[in-house]
Amino acid sequence: MKTKSTLIHTLCAIALTAAHTARAEPEMRDAATHEQLQKKSHAAVIQDPMKKLPPANESDPAKNVPKDLISQSDILSFDGTFTLVPKRAILAIPKDLEKRTQLADATKLVGWAEFHANNRGWITIVEVTREQAEGNSPIDEGILNSFKESTTIVVATYHGGPISILPPKTPPAEEPALKP
Repeated sequence: MKTKSTLIHTLCAIALTAAHTARAEPEMRDAATHEQLQKKSHAAVIQDPMKKLPPANESDPAKNVPKDLISQSDILSFDGTFTLVPKRAILAIPKDLEKRTQLADATKLVGWAEFHANNRGWITIVEVTREQAEGNSPIDEGILNSFKESTTIVVATYHGGPISILPPKTPPAEEPALKP
């Protein structure tokens, strides 16, 4: 009997505590006035960190827009279809396939994926890393030498899409240390 009354007292205490907590009002605060908000906004404008940066000495890349897509691309064509790949994406062109890099008798433009799927017999792809495409890491000499004997057009790709290969960046020559 004593355990029942203890249990009832405990449940009542829990219920009263929960009811009191539910009725507790949230703390009230004054809203910011228009003048206070204006002062904060003005202070943020004055302390703008972008104003402290020096002007960039580089030319704006948005102003160097290419005049047309064709001048920035190489063409691969065969059997009435053609596709565009970025300049410098074609790494090797055998003599007997040079005609396929011209827009002769091709009338239908298709995407790279479709064109490559239809012409896998004479196009070889070489997957490169981003560092290799940027010229920061060289492409393996064995792979480059195999292009010389290739009977297919070799195209550099990154994640399956054609990509330009920039020339390797040469590290700056170290200057000899001056003796004091």
